[in-house]
Amino acid sequence: MNIHEYQGKEILKSFGVAVQEGVVADTVEQAVEAAKKMKTDYNSDWVVIKAQIHAGGRGKGGGVKLAKNLDEVRERATAILGMQLVTPQTGPEGKKVNKILVAQDVYYPGASETKEFYVSVLLNRSTGRNIIMYSTEGGMDIEEVAEHTPHLIFKEEIDPKVGLQGFQARKIAFNLGLSGGAHKEMVKFVTALYKAYDSTDSAMFEINPVLKTSDDKIIAVDAKVDLDENALFRHPNYAAMRDKLEEDPTDVEASESNLNYVKLDGNVGCMVNGAGLAMATMDIIKIAGGEPANFLDVGGTANAQTVKAGFNIILKDPNVKAILINIFGGIVRCDRVAQGVIDAYNEIGDVPVPIICRLQGTNAVEAKKLIDESGLKVYSAIALQDASDLVTKVLAN
Repeated sequence: MNIHEYQGKEILKSFGVAVQEGVVADTVEQAVEAAKKMKTDYNSDWVVIKAQIHAGGRGKGGGVKLAKNLDEVRERATAILGMQLVTPQTGPEGKKVNKILVAQDVYYPGASETKEFYVSVLLNRSTGRNIIMYSTEGGMDIEEVAEHTPHLIFKEEIDPKVGLQGFQARKIAFNLGLSGGAHKEMVKFVTALYKAYDSTDSAMFEINPVLKTSDDKIIAVDAKVDLDENALFRHPNYAAMRDKLEEDPTDVEASESNLNYVKLDGNVGCMVNGAGLAMATMDIIKIAGGEPANFLDVGGTANAQTVKAGFNIILKDPNVKAILINIFGGIVRCDRVAQGVIDAYNEIGDVPVPIICRLQGTNAVEAKKLIDESGLKVYSAIALQDASDLVTKVLAN
């Protein structure tokens, strides 16, 4: 689950990570009051207005602006709030900005030059270990750094059984070219960042940039956090941070119905129980001459309500020309699924596309009989080849 920058910084602060302070606002007047607070609390004459969306590259799209006085705060906040922000990570449709973060200016002059670094913590799935990836090239897209100057990207693997060791944190600070007070601050920063990542069951913490200020403080200027949805039951306070406005409405509807749904670009909707069977079903559709329009796993206990929810979600896609239901009756009996399909069809009314229903497993014969005798426009099959042939047939019509 992705969260906003300001939410990520709240988590970081709770684990002792120093961050660029700020106040979130969803109106221009709130932004002005936030700017006044930055002056009062942090003596920050200038502030940064930052769009809060679940995507990187906000600055390139015009979603991050410096404001040197209250008039500029009003001007920048008015321009950014409500804009459709397009970045390399949003796609051409962009995302609407509903919130902004009014943050303190941390690039103030001082005894030494400011420097930007990149630091992230994530799981290396090939080794089963956590990894801290870091670079002296902060403030840039890490993909560009990896492509053009891969020697400037460092990695430190951490055994999750023992955690981050002191020598590893010191090595990171050394490789970033830091010394003196800045070195000590980076060691503290990395140690606290890893603790935040590990304690929150996160999939990733990405801080870009990490700033060394002119007085040798180390702070997180940005925070991109991806929480592991499978562990949110342990963190209800983090689960409450979910912003449904940032998600595709169809994805939200699917999750609220306990369906695993991923939209694709094809013309045949899929409704399947089990991820492996779903992948095989998409292959079947390709072989039959179609293209899968989605991945939709209704789970092992499919019933009328889950089938109805699946229908509603699939039918929202105007590209869908047919729906293939492929259920293996192991945990659930096929005749119960068939009755669920009939009940859902009748409740929805006239379904505008043909439906192929392939049920195999416990009571598959009884299920086929229920479908065949229902009087509905549903093609039934037991064998996988029969289902594939039916997909080819309905797409040809």
